[in-house]
Amino acid sequence: ILVLAGASGSAFVAKHELSEVPVIGWLCRLNRTVFVKRENRMGVAEQINALREALADNWSVTVFPEGTTTDNRSLLPFKTSLLSMLEPPPPGVLVQPVMLDYGPAGEEIGWIGDESGLNNARRVLGRRGSFPIRIRFLEPFSPAEFPGRKAIGAKARAEIEAAMIAAVGPLRDFAHTVAPVRYEAPAKPSEP
Repeated sequence: ILVLAGASGSAFVAKHELSEVPVIGWLCRLNRTVFVKRENRMGVAEQINALREALADNWSVTVFPEGTTTDNRSLLPFKTSLLSMLEPPPPGVLVQPVMLDYGPAGEEIGWIGDESGLNNARRVLGRRGSFPIRIRFLEPFSPAEFPGRKAIGAKARAEIEAAMIAAVGPLRDFAHTVAPVRYEAPAKPSEP
């Protein structure tokens, strides 16, 4: 979110838990993030309306249709319920598939599994050195050319998959049960 926010100024859809993370939650609110509670299926209509309002106010909106992050070598099926905001698409709105390429550090810095946002931030920010992040803005397309949210999602996924294969080679299956790397604070020195 931070990388894309800095590059695009987009509004976001993010899991509700991020709203409670110090600093990150505040930064998300600055960009009109719509926080979703994944377990609240009844709230999807409300979330879609919030996204439509952002589009009506000429904000770009970023959706992470995988619903999570992976290891930079995998691409999960897209969940398309929030793409209902494009049924029908508002006039002039385009879909811009985007690929984040973390290079060799992707597996190390990904927020995977049940790791908390705070642990992930500590782990990423606690690394020595820097790592490049390439944001690849792929060819935009009109959602009006597709019969609905599932077809829109399939088109975006196909574009991202092709870009990933070109960048990192063949993709691999992603195991949802991958144990997260945990941040552990250094042990306190023992008192004499």
